[in-house]
Amino acid sequence: MTNPWKVYKARFPLLSYITSRFMTMTVILFLLGWALFGLMALAPGDVVTQLMQQQLLTQAGGEGPGASYSDRALDEDQFEKMREEMGLNKTFTAQYFDWLERVFLHGDLGISYPSRAPVGFLIKSSLINSLVLNLLSLVFITVISFILGVYFSSKAGTRIDTAATFFALFFHAFPGMLLLLLFQLFASSTGLFPVKAYPDFTFTEAPARFVFSYLHHIFLPLLASFIGGIGSTMRMIRSTMLDQMGLPYITALRARGISERRVYLNHAFRNTLNPYITGSANLLASLFSGSLILEIIFAYPGIGHLMYDAVVRQDVNLVLANTMFISFLVLLGMVVSDILLAAVDPRIRYGKN
Repeated sequence: MTNPWKVYKARFPLLSYITSRFMTMTVILFLLGWALFGLMALAPGDVVTQLMQQQLLTQAGGEGPGASYSDRALDEDQFEKMREEMGLNKTFTAQYFDWLERVFLHGDLGISYPSRAPVGFLIKSSLINSLVLNLLSLVFITVISFILGVYFSSKAGTRIDTAATFFALFFHAFPGMLLLLLFQLFASSTGLFPVKAYPDFTFTEAPARFVFSYLHHIFLPLLASFIGGIGSTMRMIRSTMLDQMGLPYITALRARGISERRVYLNHAFRNTLNPYITGSANLLASLFSGSLILEIIFAYPGIGHLMYDAVVRQDVNLVLANTMFISFLVLLGMVVSDILLAAVDPRIRYGKN
């Protein structure tokens, strides 16, 4: 009996590869969500305890110092009732499957327990803000890294190449948090840039003014992200170009009288795309993970800042939704990079032996 998957794989090798990668992504995301529920369950306390403590502090402030603790304290039955309403009295595995049922059958990501706001509403704007910031960083790092990497590969061994390598290593090893703090200090002491990375008004109020104000606000965070990522990327492109320039096909092209410009840009440059495309998904993942500190220091309303607040408040629904979205984007980036590899390199054919 013919195996349908083998037939599909033989007829559509690239599509079968994409299908298998998406199946793998689904398994990874499932295990990741289950592990997150387990880790949140192991953390001391829970969101109900924090809500009760906040309620007691609020009551204490309103009733004054003469109110007795016994008048304000909530008994164990009330704690258990709230836990039951939120589903926190179940095992973390049961909670996870309840969450999956809500998401896939009803499209409901749940609510944020502390704020009682829908998780989808909280994530939407934060995710867009983080995507804009990180994609801008990725574009700048990519374009400038390729320009500098190709240029310095043609100057290998010269003083300018040595200086560029030194500064690339220096900024790559420089602590990102310290760089952000120095930029924050620079902004506060000079007043040339805002200490917050986001305007105080919305895009709908004044679209044109918002764009210019937004670029002004994110200049320093974007510069810090750029400096942190360009060192390793530029050195990778430079070393790849040098490897390509030493291969026999480059010697053959030069022997045929092809200009050095065409050798660099039309032949050697194209072959530097493969390692960069492979590493671009990891670069995007590192930008997202590094944006947590950036968003906290510069008060940028992104997904990293939202994730930090959710972890501190043990908001399980918000933590899970945030992590799932970011992990999905990273895994999707890896699949897209594999597809782009097949597009730029005719030697790569997925699904064929």
